[in-house]
Amino acid sequence: MSALNQVQPIVRAALARKSNIAMRMLTTFVVAPILYLVLGMSAAWPWAGIYLVSQIIELTVLKPIIANPEAPVSGGRRVAFVAMLAFTSLVFGAISVPLFATPSSIGPAVATLMLCGAILNVIVVNTGWRAAAIAAGLPHIAYIFIGPLIAYAAHPEAPQWLALWLGGVLLAVAACVASLTLERALNAEAEAKAEALRRQAEAEAAVAAKSAFVAMISHELRTPISAITAGAAELARMEARTGGKAGHARLIGDAGKMMRALLDDLLDLSRLDAHRMEVEAIPFDLRQVVLDVVRMWRPVAREKGLRLRLDGAAVLPGWVEGDPTRVRQVLNNLISNAIKFTRTGSVTLRLEAEPGPTGHRIGLAVVDTGAGMTPEQLGRLFTAFDQLGAGTARKHGGSGLGLFISRQLARLMGGDLTAASEPGGGATFEMRITLPLATPVEAAPEAPAAEPIPREGAPPRVLVVDDHVVNRQAVALMLEPAGIVPDSAGSAEEALEILAREPFDLVMMDVYMPDMDGREATRRLRAAAGPNQHTPVIAVTASATAKDWEACQAAGMTGHVAKPIDPAALYAALETALAEQPPRADAAAA
Repeated sequence: MSALNQVQPIVRAALARKSNIAMRMLTTFVVAPILYLVLGMSAAWPWAGIYLVSQIIELTVLKPIIANPEAPVSGGRRVAFVAMLAFTSLVFGAISVPLFATPSSIGPAVATLMLCGAILNVIVVNTGWRAAAIAAGLPHIAYIFIGPLIAYAAHPEAPQWLALWLGGVLLAVAACVASLTLERALNAEAEAKAEALRRQAEAEAAVAAKSAFVAMISHELRTPISAITAGAAELARMEARTGGKAGHARLIGDAGKMMRALLDDLLDLSRLDAHRMEVEAIPFDLRQVVLDVVRMWRPVAREKGLRLRLDGAAVLPGWVEGDPTRVRQVLNNLISNAIKFTRTGSVTLRLEAEPGPTGHRIGLAVVDTGAGMTPEQLGRLFTAFDQLGAGTARKHGGSGLGLFISRQLARLMGGDLTAASEPGGGATFEMRITLPLATPVEAAPEAPAAEPIPREGAPPRVLVVDDHVVNRQAVALMLEPAGIVPDSAGSAEEALEILAREPFDLVMMDVYMPDMDGREATRRLRAAAGPNQHTPVIAVTASATAKDWEACQAAGMTGHVAKPIDPAALYAALETALAEQPPRADAAAA
């Protein structure tokens, strides 16, 4: 048992005694005048004064215990505390002796009532520590037993002393039973709370472990997917545009994109579980986002024989402030699901907008003419991994996470996602969010195609740093059409050795590597005087959140590309970095 657990009972008892002092003093200074005025007991005043002094002494004893509740309490202080409790009880109960001896029959009754009240107070206040309850309670029980004998000695002819004695015995027994019962109840409550906290900690640890596992698996699987989607498939497309291999390349690319979508869902789920999901607040063209989404899904709907309609685009505001990526993600999920589960008819994206005090209240509803859902299915709709039926995953694919993630994203953006449906009546999914108006931003230039990057002299020299050989090969395949044959390093340490000897135009640095990560390697590169101290470093990472990118910038990185790598995004990052970097001296001389 830890020291903290050992001192907790005495600390609880000390705090309870301190909080109860005011009530004890109030009782004393109410009883003293009554005893003096009704029974003519002049001893009531010195008794009240002595009891006041005993309370001041008790406060002095309690102060060091309460001041540092986590520190172990020494044996001397424990003894002093217990002795002080016994002393204050002896002082308070002392007034019962003259009351039992008074000629009036009222005196013994008043004394018995005072002692009974004191015992009840001891049970309530001191049960948290058994030693405190015994020390504070025994003097009162002793007075209960001795008092009737005093009454008998003063008035042997009066029979009430026997009734008082029997009542005192019953009270003592009842007090002991009540104290033990209360102590057991408090201990049971404390154990229940500790068990609940333990279970909660285990549950939180399990969620954290699951989130970390999902994030790790998602990160690791992006390595082969990068090679499939961004490397081999892209190169195969370029080589097979006029040959019979084009269909095979398209199949590889489509399979890789499907795997990437599943991993993105798993990674989003792990971020939501760990409360690390973030949404941006940047200016974007809402109309353009909606049009782009509809334009992307129209060929899919047409291939299935469905009409994809857009209703109310004119009511939308143009530029707003929010997270265009997450708005697009939710719309893609909703339209994809609607097309997937609608056999005939149409899918309509219905738009609404209404000005409000903090921005435009936007309604984005996807309405389909599918089979609809039962109330029981609606109740399970936004549950993670639930696909409404055992055959849904086999027939339609997917992870069962899209709607769950979409609702969480809508709520992170300050809105919500709801669903309405009935069997045979189709389904309506509606996201409602509020977006403030924003000033239009000049559109960025489109990403360049996979063509050789113009540059004076020799081709740019690039170092690719990644602990996975597959990733290095995939990046090399993507850079080959741009006229670049990169060098590579399998660790941050190896990269620093190469960069200390040879000049490069650009470094592509994986962020998460064993032993030394990419950010630390970049910090060391910037701190060392060498041929690449100011060479641009592009961060390559699967965790491309705003906080991750800020950490990369703080380490000295100048750009970033997310895994799995999109070739267009890679070429854009390379062009930006190389445009700001003057040619190497050896390249210019060549």
